[in-house]
Amino acid sequence: MSPAKIYVLRYGHRPQRDKRVTTHALLVARAFGANGFILGDVVDEKIKEAFEKTVKIWGGRLHFEMGVDSFKYAQEWRRHGFIVHLTMYGLPVDSVIDEIRGRGSDMLIVIGASKVPRFFYEVADYNVAVGNQPHSEIAALAIFLDRYYQGRELYFEHEGGRLRIIPHERGKKVVPKHSFSPLDAETR
Repeated sequence: MSPAKIYVLRYGHRPQRDKRVTTHALLVARAFGANGFILGDVVDEKIKEAFEKTVKIWGGRLHFEMGVDSFKYAQEWRRHGFIVHLTMYGLPVDSVIDEIRGRGSDMLIVIGASKVPRFFYEVADYNVAVGNQPHSEIAALAIFLDRYYQGRELYFEHEGGRLRIIPHERGKKVVPKHSFSPLDAETR
């Protein structure tokens, strides 16, 4: 059984330093099957613009909020769901992913930008590591969601949007969504 909803809480975003990284975390959350993305503690209109542009062009129904108090959001989340904190100090993803997948309630995935306060290690039901070496929170999020969905997220279809990429062995092929046919895909 899988959770009803998966949200990603981005903690510690620094607008002048992290806009590309946070935008990429948002893109991964959307593309890899999250239902929502929460930008905690700060309002960054550039991130919101990137989100709106992506959804307008490529589709999807990702809930987006920003400026919420991360600590309060996590505490409230615990009333109806559970929390996974992605950290290189946690338990190996492969040792806990089946248990997480079987929980059957809403899941909040916490990823940090700056040094993460001890609060998140304590409030989390699972501190999960995708490797125990320094790495990107974007990579950790992508690998975690891939393990969670067992690769099925690579084939999710997003509703709405104007464009669709046609798989192609060489080059690029992007077409308006309404004109796509599975026969357009180039086969190997």
